[in-house]
Order: sequence, then C-alpha cells, then structure tokens
Amino acid sequence: MAENQPQNQVQLRIDESKMQTTYANTIRTSVTQDEVVLDLGLNLPQQLPGQQPMLTFAVGSRVVMNWAGAKRLAISLGQLIRQYEERNGEIQIMPNQAQQRVQEAPAGAENG
Repeated sequence: MAENQPQNQVQLRIDESKMQTTYANTIRTSVTQDEVVLDLGLNLPQQLPGQQPMLTFAVGSRVVMNWAGAKRLAISLGQLIRQYEERNGEIQIMPNQAQQRVQEAPAGAENG
C-alpha cells in the first residue's frame, strides 16, 4: 500500500533578484579544516618603463563553501568541461607557453 502513495516533491524556486555577475580569469584557493575559499579575480599585466613586468591579481569576489559543496562544484564543473571538450576540442590552459612561476607580492605593496 505504501507503494501507491504519492511521492513528496519539493519545488525549487530560484531568486536571482540579488545576483551579481562578475568576470574572472584567475582563481586563488585556500582551505581550512571545514571550508574551501575561492578568490576570483582578474590577472592584470603591467609593464612600467624600466621595471620588470608585473602581474596583479585583482580579487573581485570571494566564495566560501563547505567541503561537500566544493565537491559538488568540482563534479559539476568536470561534467561541463568534459561536454565542452567533446564538442570543441581540448581546452588549452596556457597555449604555446610554458607555465611560469609567479611570485606574490605582499598585500598592499605599491608599484613604483
């Protein structure tokens, strides 16, 4: 008889009224025992006359999530990337360039 009873279903309502859209071309990750911290932002190359090239990471957003949420995000992104690459070919992370080691300047360090 329990098999004939209707299943309880939860309707999901998505409220996008406070959503903000940001663009990021880089990410910095850090962790705690309970959480994963994702700093999203822009790599901004700078070349001042007479100085070495510098790359500034301008953090625009920080996302903090628990480990279960981070795992769900990783699985979802993995599926999306796999589908994209099946249609469009492999995504090159740094095409035609060897990965370069970037040294972080101390927070608040000024240029020039």
